[in-house]
Amino acid sequence: MRRRVVVTGLGCVTPVGNDVAATWQALLGGKSGGGPITHFDASAFKTRFACELKGFDASAYMDRKEVKRSDQYTQYALAAAVQAMQDAGFAEGSPDPFRTGVIVGSGIGGIGTFETQHSVLVGSGPNRVSAFFVPMFIGDIAAGVVSMRFGAKGPNFATQSACATSAHAIGTAFRHIQYGDADVIIAGGAEAAVTPMAVAGFANMQALSGRNESPATASRPFDVTRDGFVLGEGAGILILEELEHARRRGARIHGELTGYGLTGDAYHLTGQPENHDGLQRSMRAALADAGLAPGDVQYVNAHGTSTPMNDANEIRAIRAVFGTAADGMNVSSTKSATGHMLGAAGAVEAIFSLLAIRDGIVPPTINLAEQDPECNMNCTANTPQRREIAAVLSNSSGFGGHNATLAIQRVRA
Repeated sequence: MRRRVVVTGLGCVTPVGNDVAATWQALLGGKSGGGPITHFDASAFKTRFACELKGFDASAYMDRKEVKRSDQYTQYALAAAVQAMQDAGFAEGSPDPFRTGVIVGSGIGGIGTFETQHSVLVGSGPNRVSAFFVPMFIGDIAAGVVSMRFGAKGPNFATQSACATSAHAIGTAFRHIQYGDADVIIAGGAEAAVTPMAVAGFANMQALSGRNESPATASRPFDVTRDGFVLGEGAGILILEELEHARRRGARIHGELTGYGLTGDAYHLTGQPENHDGLQRSMRAALADAGLAPGDVQYVNAHGTSTPMNDANEIRAIRAVFGTAADGMNVSSTKSATGHMLGAAGAVEAIFSLLAIRDGIVPPTINLAEQDPECNMNCTANTPQRREIAAVLSNSSGFGGHNATLAIQRVRA
């Protein structure tokens, strides 16, 4: 008998809001996080815009010394974790340190720190490289910092699977609680990759949109004129908890995680096969794990990156899995507003899925002016759609052929 797992805390910092309430309000209001890059001088770059955080203040969550000794991705992760733990009623720390874990990943890790310290090495020599370089840069350090803040001594590690990173973190946490390794796990992901090297690399591989003249409308999943994703940043954290543990302490429960699917494409470094067989198998596995039939799901929060290949392939995969039930479902890509938050995307989109169930509303795909005929589903164009939602699938895929699907439901009787 596997134990049941619920979500009792939510936290995020995103390009459209520095907490869950502000982000959700902006998302439903059709606000875009896109704008000119301010983190560095991007005037010589092919792509000169991104979805950056606005007005984020790390000192609200860490003291000044900690801020100086941490990469931005760790700052974002800690901010979202503090919010989520407060939301779960754990403001004073872990309920039982030895039964509380942390699984927080990043697709790229501390690339800003890496770039800065490489410049120091080249310009001033090896003796000037910071002694904090390694612990600031490595991709697991956010999990370590979060565990230290809350005294969590249970399972503690990071996932790294590109843009599927935080979906895998949540799914892995789900499994550890199901099988009794922990009662509470702080799970999610963070990313701070709006940096010169990352932007140049993504742009040169022609993955980014080139709409420099209109950054707010550049992320346009499912639109016939989509031309690439818009780089985003931020973090999303969920508090996963064993159901009876949550009930005993009278916790507010946002929803239940009921299924998890994960697969590999074994196909291409960055692309997918046309029918996206790997994502099909991931969705089928999540449905089977949750005991859901295709007709039980009302909404799919799509990976939906706004790249020509991904969006059409994903819709084909959804139709292959859901068959005739797909005609009555909603699909949307919230990356149209937040941009692609890479290793943080899956966790933030899981939060949106829970809020969609709570409020009975499907968040929109903004900037969808002319829907691609190949994306032939209800893609929730431009405005939210009210409907009763009992179950959602949230899809994530990553470079390297990684796929993850989370099945999220109202708490079952």
